[in-house]
Amino acid sequence: MDKLRALAVFSAVADAGSLSAAARHLGEPLTNVSRQLAQLEHHLGFTLLERTTRKLVLTPAGRTYLAACRTVLETLQATEASIAGLSSDLVGRIAVTAPLGLGRLHVVPLVTEFLARYPRINVDLVLADRIVDLSAEDVDIAVRVGRMKDSDLVATRVGALKLVTVASPGFLQRAGTIESVEHLADTDCISFGQITGGPRWIFNSRRHGRRVVRVTPRLIVNSAEAAVDAAAGGIGVARVLSYQAQAAVESKALTPILQRFDDGEIPVHLVSRRARLENSRLRTFVTFAAARLRERLR
Repeated sequence: MDKLRALAVFSAVADAGSLSAAARHLGEPLTNVSRQLAQLEHHLGFTLLERTTRKLVLTPAGRTYLAACRTVLETLQATEASIAGLSSDLVGRIAVTAPLGLGRLHVVPLVTEFLARYPRINVDLVLADRIVDLSAEDVDIAVRVGRMKDSDLVATRVGALKLVTVASPGFLQRAGTIESVEHLADTDCISFGQITGGPRWIFNSRRHGRRVVRVTPRLIVNSAEAAVDAAAGGIGVARVLSYQAQAAVESKALTPILQRFDDGEIPVHLVSRRARLENSRLRTFVTFAAARLRERLR
């Protein structure tokens, strides 16, 4: 067995999620890919991938082995580049995750610029409105919105966002004036996500202190876009990050309310596992991304 080749095949299969997709990517017959993966598992004495009806899923041992496998392959690539006189040319894969809306607006442009600058880098960008487990999902760097809890992750602050409470003009005409946070308890609301606290809305104001109100959601959604659309449709009051409602506010489809209670800031960080930052391409990406995000979130 050519072990180095087997490692490359395993990495390709893990990335592609299927043997056939990996075979197409590698330009090899499917039988070769399947045989090399089987030989590697036999050599190791444990299963790397579980075969389901739809795709291949990494086993816990497979996730651990994949991280080591990628380190070996990428170190070899970097060494070859250095010997060839290309030491300044970063090589390898970077896995990044960010919230959906923030990612589309701010992260995709900086990733595009980074890829243009470093043509031998590949980026896997996952945009999702959930907290991605960096270790379990083998992700290098995450953009996180919200206050950091104690953890082993290395966090670099890159800016801050604000929440905005909004409703349509038509809804406000029917519901009447909403002058205080407490009025929301008797108002139709649209509940969304972890940032706004679900049905328990928390207002952290620098001038008015911390206020908490339990709302009764008329509608519960799992995306900011849905909350904004429903609020614009007159269903109730929504609370989202300011950039998520910006277009609807500018078009007058939504009106901000309770602004004096929404003057607090929500920090934004780049986070990574400490061990990953020993890699030069990841350190370079964090430095680059932090500078770009600070400009965009200023």
